[in-house]
Amino acid sequence: MKRKLTYIIIGIVICSAIGFLSSVVTQSSVNGWYMTLNKPIFNPPNWVFAPVWSALYIMMGVSAGWVWAKGFHHKWVKTGLYHFGFQLLLNGLWSIVFFGLKQPFFGLLVIMALLVVLSLTIKWFNVVSKFAAVLLIPYLLWICFATALNYKIWELN
Repeated sequence: MKRKLTYIIIGIVICSAIGFLSSVVTQSSVNGWYMTLNKPIFNPPNWVFAPVWSALYIMMGVSAGWVWAKGFHHKWVKTGLYHFGFQLLLNGLWSIVFFGLKQPFFGLLVIMALLVVLSLTIKWFNVVSKFAAVLLIPYLLWICFATALNYKIWELN
């Protein structure tokens, strides 16, 4: 149990670090460039994003830690965690491309790749732990929403 808790804490720290770095890039554009964009009616207020992402990064960290605690030597654990790491990199890259580079179209391409890799991550996590896979479902739903939002922002601008 102590080992599992250690892996979960490490997972939360890694995911939160990516979230923090993404927020640094995001903040530079949210009150400037992003405000000037035409947005769809379903665009949530800006204050919604920080608490949602905070909760999602914690759930992601718990999920990854839970899988990692099953033993990195196991083929399915390794496969799941490699996918998890790749989707986490795409998650951070999206903020850089969309907000940092101010490129909604290329952000859309990144977030669509993120959807694919996240779906594969959930598939592999489910092989190792149904609980870990279920913890990623809210994240998947949020990314689906974010993809639709990204698409509409690109389309409207």
